Amino acid sequence: MKDTTTVYQHGTLAMLVVGLFEGTLPVSELMKHGDTGIGTANDFDGELVIVDGTVYQVVESGEVKVLAPDDKIPFASVHFHQSRPAVTINNTNGVELEHQLENNYQFGNSFVGINIQGAFKRMHTRVVPKQSKPYPKLSAAIKVQPKFSQENVTGTIVGYYAPFLFQGATVGGFHLHFINDAHDFGGHILDFEIDQAEVEVQPLENLLQHLPINDKNFQAANLNLQNMNEEIESAEH
Repeated sequence: MKDTTTVYQHGTLAMLVVGLFEGTLPVSELMKHGDTGIGTANDFDGELVIVDGTVYQVVESGEVKVLAPDDKIPFASVHFHQSRPAVTINNTNGVELEHQLENNYQFGNSFVGINIQGAFKRMHTRVVPKQSKPYPKLSAAIKVQPKFSQENVTGTIVGYYAPFLFQGATVGGFHLHFINDAHDFGGHILDFEIDQAEVEVQPLENLLQHLPINDKNFQAANLNLQNMNEEIESAEH
């Protein structure tokens, strides 16, 4: 029986801040723990959007690929999606929707899976570019981030709300990615406008944190939390 109460996370956001971009977990292992989620690929190569058990990779050209089971990832969060009573949302933007969800559901210090399917008047995304060894730190890697927009697009938003006390392990607050129904456009969401969409929120009681303890670069890294929040905020917005 699938556990629909747990978010499984491989790696930490702090690892990306210091430039640990090499894949350390096969996709096949990641997908034992969920069928829905977000992350990034080996070499920090783009944005992952995981929907219905398929791992879509949006790369810096805007092209969408599908990762193979033996591809490795440095950071991702997944859970098993459980259909919940959906709320229909009309004519609102991303900022208004986030405020509405927080007020209506009182997320507080909970992990929550977010699933939004529908029609969007506009979707604005960005994609982190592939990096080469020796890897730079996150702040240098994100100086150039290709941005993309589509209007009148249908698709799925997936992601999480995480308690701010877990900032560094993951992103505190909302972290959302998008893939369109044609599977040829997506990425990390910068902003969006909903025409009409069905919104589901899935409370997640447990965080299962998996660390790449056999990776020598991870073990040697100095994951100093000083200035971590500023680094993460600059990467996410």
